[in-house]
Amino acid sequence: MLNERDDIPAGLLDAAVEDLQDLLGGPTLLHLPGRQPQPLFVTVLAHGNETTGFYALQSLLKHYQDAELPRALSVLIGNVPAARHGMRRLDGQADYNRVWPGTETPEAPEAKMMQQVVESMRARSPFASIDIHNNTGINPHYACINRVDNRFLQLAALFSRTVVYFIRPLGVQSMAMSALCPAVTIECGKPDQQYGAQHARDFIDACLRMNEIPDHPVASHDVDLFHTVAIVKVPEQVSFSFADEEVDLRLFSNIDHMNFRELPAGTQLGWLRDGATISLDVRDDNDQPVFDHYFTIDAGVLRTARAFMPSMFTLDEQIIRQDCLGYLMERLLPDSSH
Repeated sequence: MLNERDDIPAGLLDAAVEDLQDLLGGPTLLHLPGRQPQPLFVTVLAHGNETTGFYALQSLLKHYQDAELPRALSVLIGNVPAARHGMRRLDGQADYNRVWPGTETPEAPEAKMMQQVVESMRARSPFASIDIHNNTGINPHYACINRVDNRFLQLAALFSRTVVYFIRPLGVQSMAMSALCPAVTIECGKPDQQYGAQHARDFIDACLRMNEIPDHPVASHDVDLFHTVAIVKVPEQVSFSFADEEVDLRLFSNIDHMNFRELPAGTQLGWLRDGATISLDVRDDNDQPVFDHYFTIDAGVLRTARAFMPSMFTLDEQIIRQDCLGYLMERLLPDSSH
């Protein structure tokens, strides 16, 4: 499934994401030389509708077209078949950011491909890893890490003062790469926002120019650190809507405006159909059901049972079905002993 090459394919710097399947023939891992040989690893288009990373990379490579890169650069251009159709993933495909080593589906062809990517990068001793994403809800730009470690925090804080620590879902790029080097996922807002591509490009460029990643603690006033404590899914058998329709669960039409806002206990999120006895599928870091810990249903009204901060709540019904409604976070204080 994987193409691996040591050059920039002809036409790549001017291509639209919709054309990449024809241009590349499939997922492609590029290895480009630079002044410092230890490569920065960047993943773009893990989801075919999250285009910011590719356009940031394209802009960066155009900038260095007639100059040497400050550091070697390895790039995985991921789900180009889905990108052709503007979709997160195609029906029948595994999610490209759930099949990296550590995945719950190691037998999937996509998982074998990501294992190949990791082994290729392991042989090159990467300097750092960046996985670039968009989201569909209203969220700030923020960085995610899977280890509360000084170098990981330093790398994340270079992108945003808002940093999220998580260990689920499994099989994500940053968790697999964290075994090899400091690794971050960066969330760059919605894909149609030009600022997202510029921010991602500037971050990649800054990482290419770094000689080393500092190992001292990030000052507490320079970072807002949150821990993802649960993932929220709508069960397949539960019908839902954001409009006034006859469904099992009607959620607020502006629920994505609640992202990165600390919600007090008792905050209303939606309503249940009369007579409906359903709940959301809410799982903690140990994959244990914790709906009652975070939510309550009182007289047909869905409310928060305790204070928390949502992230990535979305109104995109396809994303909710393919992935999740969003995540729940709590504030975490960086441990100065790390």
